[in-house]
Amino acid sequence: MIDSNQLTKEFIPLEVKGVQLRVASMHREGKRPPILFLHGFGSTKEDYADVACYPQFKDRRIIAFDAPGCGETQCTDLSSLSIPFLRQVAERVLQCHGIERFHLVGHSMGGLSALLLACGIGDSVLSFTNIKGNLAPEDCFLSRQILEYPSDDPNVFMQEFVERAWQDTTFSSPLYAASLPYKVRAEAIAPIFCSMVDLSDNDELLEKFTRLSCARMFVYGEQYRSLSYLSTLMKRGVQLAEIEHSGHFPMYSNPPALWARISQFIDRSEG
Repeated sequence: MIDSNQLTKEFIPLEVKGVQLRVASMHREGKRPPILFLHGFGSTKEDYADVACYPQFKDRRIIAFDAPGCGETQCTDLSSLSIPFLRQVAERVLQCHGIERFHLVGHSMGGLSALLLACGIGDSVLSFTNIKGNLAPEDCFLSRQILEYPSDDPNVFMQEFVERAWQDTTFSSPLYAASLPYKVRAEAIAPIFCSMVDLSDNDELLEKFTRLSCARMFVYGEQYRSLSYLSTLMKRGVQLAEIEHSGHFPMYSNPPALWARISQFIDRSEG
């Protein structure tokens, strides 16, 4: 018997701003409103594959994909990558699946891409779960390394970046570091990181997030409870979800707690 909650993998051919893509995606049909998942830098759609294992998401339509430069997605011009480019890819994937209204979940780089997406098509977003997506300059602890440790060789930067991540003492950092070379192309790092730093430093990301009309939740690991803007988020009606025993990667460190908070938030947002 085929499990009705099983995820299906497929490739979606797209052209975005003249760049040819073959987007690796996973999806599941369902009767309940869909969730679009956007993964973080150096991760893949499989960060969210466990959604199929949790009964609270039964009958929920699911869509996730590997961002260009990551995972199995093929991209003919990695130098064209940026967060606005990733936002356009997400919008095209939604169109290909005929999705008009949906819940949005994004982690880190995916949280920033999701924020731009929500700002552009806000009426379509039923709820937005932002898992430590960039909202301020202080969030560029990974991406700002492209400026702090410059290298003319993308592969050298990758090797040194992996070593720094492996030595980090926050939850799940060595686990994250170990898989980086297999999940992201070295040539994709600089354009994505530069875009993340530019947006975090110069765009009003916190204002944009708090002005969204949909239900909003900001998720962070307990090791980031010192973020300067948490009190501002709470004052402006954003639900906060601190995940214990976690840092920047709660989906690796404490997935049951993360999935529980996401499901509760989405269910409440539907009334």
